[in-house]
Amino acid sequence: MCGIIGVIGSRPAAPLVLDALRRLEYRGYDSAGVATLVNGHIERRRAEGKLGNLAAILERSPLPGTIGIGHTRWATHGAPTEGNAHPHGTARVSVVHNGIIENHAELRAELEAEGQEFRSETDTETVAQLVDLHLKRGMGPIAAAGAALKRLQGAYALAMIFAGHPELIVGAQNGAPLAVGFGDEEMFVGSDGLALAPLTRRIAYLRDGDWAVVDRRGARFFDASGQETEREIKLTRLTGAAIGKGNYRHFMEKELHEHPAVIGDTLHRMVNPATRAVSLPALPFDLAAAPRVTVSACGSAFYAGLVGRWWFETVARLPADGDVASEFRYRAPPMPRGGLGLLVSQSGETADTLAALRYMREQGQRVLSVVNVPESTMARESEAVLETIAGPEVGVASTKAFTAQLSVLACLALAAGRARGAITAEQEAAITAALLEVPGRAAEALENGEAIQEIAARVAKARDVLYLGRGNCFPIALEGALKLKEISYIHAEGYAAGEMKHGPIALIDP
Repeated sequence: MCGIIGVIGSRPAAPLVLDALRRLEYRGYDSAGVATLVNGHIERRRAEGKLGNLAAILERSPLPGTIGIGHTRWATHGAPTEGNAHPHGTARVSVVHNGIIENHAELRAELEAEGQEFRSETDTETVAQLVDLHLKRGMGPIAAAGAALKRLQGAYALAMIFAGHPELIVGAQNGAPLAVGFGDEEMFVGSDGLALAPLTRRIAYLRDGDWAVVDRRGARFFDASGQETEREIKLTRLTGAAIGKGNYRHFMEKELHEHPAVIGDTLHRMVNPATRAVSLPALPFDLAAAPRVTVSACGSAFYAGLVGRWWFETVARLPADGDVASEFRYRAPPMPRGGLGLLVSQSGETADTLAALRYMREQGQRVLSVVNVPESTMARESEAVLETIAGPEVGVASTKAFTAQLSVLACLALAAGRARGAITAEQEAAITAALLEVPGRAAEALENGEAIQEIAARVAKARDVLYLGRGNCFPIALEGALKLKEISYIHAEGYAAGEMKHGPIALIDP
């Protein structure tokens, strides 16, 4: 998942862009780049590999200018090379892009027939060349960008700057998030609030089909039909301090040690410690009336959802399905009207999960999302939201967000069980009492560093690792295997313990 940043103001843009790109490293990337306007001309610096490589290039060959865009790229079209790194463009326009332009091959053939010369293998350059063609035909930059956007198909977020226009950034969103940040005589665009947080706390989020015309004094917003519209400016709770590493070596270590506070904060939002009763925010539907709950998510959030599915069936006696969103959206299952559609996501911007949400709405489901970013697209498109109080999760692998999701799902299952008469007040109190002990148990687990190091040293020598679980611990096995793969690059698989005898046991060495 790529990262976008744009800056316009009176300060040098390139250092601000580079710092913001560092805050977007958690999205993963294989190359990076920055473009600014220097005396009205577009200049860019790009590098394969880590941001340190780009920083070294900028140190040797600085980029002046008070307007700039930057990007961290995760290759989809074209190899992860400097030549395919963003920004892409011509002498007239420079573009950074997240997502996929699905009709890029068709557009590329059309543009090449018009004499446009491509220099990369990427779908992103198609956007730049299309805008450039309109500019060559006499359109102004805003009109050229608007005309190009009408031709694009796919899920994308874009930001672009134009030669000779040192106070103009155009941004657009369709299926991938983009936010506009409001400063004091300076403006910003970015993939999410994390990138913008140290620069400004005043943020407006685009909607799908929107595009924004940004100068250093403000922004104008246009919807998919081209009509000027308003987008609410919200005050984000994120701050620069919230996304620092503090005294920890890396973000994952920091976020692991935040588990006790995160679980405690999330539970105390939903459990009355005096009565031991779950108290959810008011929901616009009756949990007791739902004939079925369908859980959909991706990655770690999906595994949290599978644990939640188990709890819905065992605690609330509510029939439950769980499907990974990337499969669910194409399987398009029939769904009983009035069912509960439950989406789980840390960012609230996961494309497949958003597609699942929209399908559920079409099928007459009451849609509830569990998210960590209340300003996200998923939160805005859901009927109701239960927020995890995990704070920013910068580490690439999900840790504290996963346990916060489990905390919310446990409370939701208890609330559904009480509403359906499946559990008594005494049973609910006993379970919540156990839940409220979890933060302390998490703190105790984190104190076992020496034992954990010994186990890790043994696991590090393994070529393959099998995680086994039964019941609601089967999804935990899946999550454990995912973590080992993500962090150590050791092959790992999670299995239901009862399935070992049906094949996997053949791979275990004596």
